[in-house]
Amino acid sequence: MNRYQEITEARKLLELPETATMEEIKAQYRELMNRWHPDKCYDDTKRCEEMTRKIIAAYEIIIEYCKHYKFSFTREELAKYLSGQEWWMDRFGDDPLWSSGKKRH
Repeated sequence: MNRYQEITEARKLLELPETATMEEIKAQYRELMNRWHPDKCYDDTKRCEEMTRKIIAAYEIIIEYCKHYKFSFTREELAKYLSGQEWWMDRFGDDPLWSSGKKRH
């Protein structure tokens, strides 16, 4: 199994979308652990233990990938994630017609 397949299987086991923030990954992990942890799961104990092991292993694969992922801090990459207000200010913030005349710092 190649690295892509391993990460994809881990993502699917954790029920994650193709793109997720670290916060979303952690929240989903906690939710699944609450659902499947043997102390809280009242279904078949062996199945719960097996699912707990699989969830932990999948989470470790995803976290390991995230630790070694190179994040881009270029203007172009960051511009993809601007809020509506940030986008507007980036384009028109210093424009005398559209702005309050205050310069951004």
